[in-house]
This record gives sequence, C-alpha cells and structure tokens, in this order.
Amino acid sequence: MDTLNIIGGGMAGSEAAWQAANAGLNVVLHEMRPSVGTFAHRTGHLAEMVCSNSFRSDDDEQNAVGLLHWEMRAAGGLIMDVANDHRLPAGGALAVDRDPFAETVTRRLTDHPKITLQGSEITSLPTEGHWIIATGPLTSGALAESIRTETGADALAFFDAIAPIVHAESVDMSVAWRQSRYDKGDTEDERTAYLNCPMDKATYEAFIDALLASEKTEFHAGETAGYFDGCLPIEVMAERGRETLRFGPMKPIGLTNAHRPDAKPYAVVQLRRDNKLGTLYNIVGFQTKMKYGAQTAVFKMIPGLQDASFARLGGIHRNTFLNAPTLLDDQLRLKSRPNIRFAGQITGVEGYVESAAMGLLAARLAVAELTGQALPPVPATTATGALMTHITGGADAKTFQPMNVNFGLFPPVEGLKSGRRGRRDRYKAYTDRAKADWLDWLASDRVPA
Repeated sequence: MDTLNIIGGGMAGSEAAWQAANAGLNVVLHEMRPSVGTFAHRTGHLAEMVCSNSFRSDDDEQNAVGLLHWEMRAAGGLIMDVANDHRLPAGGALAVDRDPFAETVTRRLTDHPKITLQGSEITSLPTEGHWIIATGPLTSGALAESIRTETGADALAFFDAIAPIVHAESVDMSVAWRQSRYDKGDTEDERTAYLNCPMDKATYEAFIDALLASEKTEFHAGETAGYFDGCLPIEVMAERGRETLRFGPMKPIGLTNAHRPDAKPYAVVQLRRDNKLGTLYNIVGFQTKMKYGAQTAVFKMIPGLQDASFARLGGIHRNTFLNAPTLLDDQLRLKSRPNIRFAGQITGVEGYVESAAMGLLAARLAVAELTGQALPPVPATTATGALMTHITGGADAKTFQPMNVNFGLFPPVEGLKSGRRGRRDRYKAYTDRAKADWLDWLASDRVPA
C-alpha cells in the first residue's frame, strides 16, 4: 500500500492521519511546529486549540454542528472521541480542556504503529506521492506562495481574531454570577458553567465609547482582506451600531442576576470555563484587534472584571483559504495536481469541527482511491456532505467566503412547514434523514467506524 503524506497537524490533519492509519495506510504526518512557530500557537502539540475551547452545540437533533459531531462519532473520529474524554461543563455546548485535549491527540497519533510524525516544514507543493494539505489558517508563507503560483491567482484571505482568557480567581464574584443561558444543561455543573458580568445602560454606553476609541492593531499597507462574520472582532461589531453587541455576544436574555434578581441587566458579558480545573475562563465573543494596553483598560471596565488578571490577551491574524469551488474537484483534489487533496479551514470551511470533518472525509476519499475501492458520493443530505457540496461547487465562486455548517446548506425535506413555527420539526427531519444516509454511506466504506 502507498504511503499517505499529510501536511499540518491541526484538527483536520490529525483526524485525517487517524482515519487513514486505521484503514491500514502508512501515514507520514508533517508538522512544522514547534521548530517553526505561528502567531497563535503556543506549543508543538497536535490539534492545539487557539481561538476557543468550544466545539459549539452538541445537540444532534436541532443543530447542524451537533449533527456533525454525531456523524464524526459514528465514523470513529479521533477528535470527537478525545473531546468527549476532556469535555468541560458548558450547558448544551461541547467545550474541552484544551491542553490535555491536545496532549491526548498527540499521544494517540504518535503511539499509532502506522503513523510517523515528521517535524519539518514543507515549503512547496509536492510533485510526487499522495498528499493531503491541511495547513489551516496559518499556512506558512513559503507553502502559501507555492499554492498561489500553482493556482495562478492570489489565495483569498480574511482576518481571524482570538479572544482573551482571564484567571478565574481574579473575577469579582460579588458582582458576577454562575449561570448558563436559560439554565441549559443536564447537571448543576453544566447549568453553572458560565460566569456572567452585568452592565446597566450607563456602563454599557461608556464601554462602547471606550471600545470605539481604543487603539487598534493596524494592518500592513496593501492588506485588503475582510473579516469572517462568524469571528468578528468585538470593536468591529460595535462600529456597525451601538446596540449590535447587546443583540450579539452581550445579549442579556435567558439570564437572571443572582445578586439582584429583580434588576434586569441592560447587557451581559459571559465567560466560559476554559480548563478542567476551572482556573481559566475565556470571554465569549470578545475576539479583538485592540492593542494589549487598550484591551486591559477597556475590559477592566466590565463589572466583575475590574481586577481581572489575563492569562492571554486577544489578537488578530491573517487567515488564508482557497477558492475551493474553482480549484478543487468533488474528491477534494487540486484539479491541476490530483495527487494532492486539501482539507480543513484552507478549503473554506470555518470552525474546529468543520475542519476536522473535512480531514476525516479527505482521508476516507484518499483511502478509497489508493485501495481501488468504489466509494459512492457523500450524500449532500448529511452535515459532512452538505459542507463538501458547498465548497466543491455549491457555492458561488465569485463570492466564496468561509462557511460554518448550517441547515441552509442542506437540501429541503419535502412537505414540511416553513418559518419559525415549523422549525423544530424541520430540523429534526433534517437530522433524522442525515443520520440514516450517513450510516448507509459509512457501510459502503472500508474504513472502520
């Protein structure tokens, strides 16, 4: 059997290596860290989480990303298996203790007899062999230039931002309180997984003023990339209107101030547990491009965070992705070099889970090709297939932008009500159909689930 080479040890590359190795292929996983660092990463571990510690909703009946969780679990996915082992209370979301998570993924891959980890930077597109490129949003400059040269056009790009992390002991709990929105969660630990910092109108208005006036990171001359709407810096959201944050990450609905139950907050800042010990919390939705000094000053205006100590401040970086509808075929192969597949965020999906799912799929497609297996197309009715269809031709190439999984990508189920009133039945019909179709597709695939 031929060797499969994978460039990039993030979510997509790690999942791809696991899937291919379990199918019997010899895998060489090329990861340039820690010898070559990036803006966002802090360790040399595989599958290091940098932007958030959350895989978002785990509801596999009413949420498309929860359905994607289910599909990956059904396919024997490494990322979801390790996430379950290191999950933290987070209401209805799947959040993980990020350092032990990455350490476990690294250990399981390096312990696999079919996987060889090679700590080197690949600086150009390979001409021979079978490859998956899963270098993610922080593709090295040399490899990105090689991709641009091969495709004949500049890679599209947007800016991605990271939220700050706070030491829990520095949060004033005489002001903040523990509660998940709408008390969501099956256990008391889950229902109290978030810290909430309330604002009255005057405090909110002063916070917005400071946010807008703060000193921000300036981009280099000629930088024309925009932002991905799912990860907008908080100050960019504020620039779109003074009330934008109150209807976004700072919405006060579904929360009751435990210290003043009769006083409805005008806005609420939520912090989500970031590690198992509960010693670190990240500020939900507060990714930022403010300079470090400005972040400290502005975020300490939040009631309860006036004495906050930051384990990590926020930041912004350039995120590169392909115009996949133009450049990739329906097997995730580069049309001009079919020995190379792409997976993960570089294909134009957004999010940890979506990236890992494309790694899972790319590996299974590679296994089928290398073993001469006739594998049917991935059903577009599944979460994995809907994403695949979108990036390889379903999206308009002229306006292609990174996309999270959502039910808008799925073919409609005939005979169901439209609108909000029929939404729960519609989403349940989507997920029921997807699960049946995904299991049928897995049954046609020789990769063990």
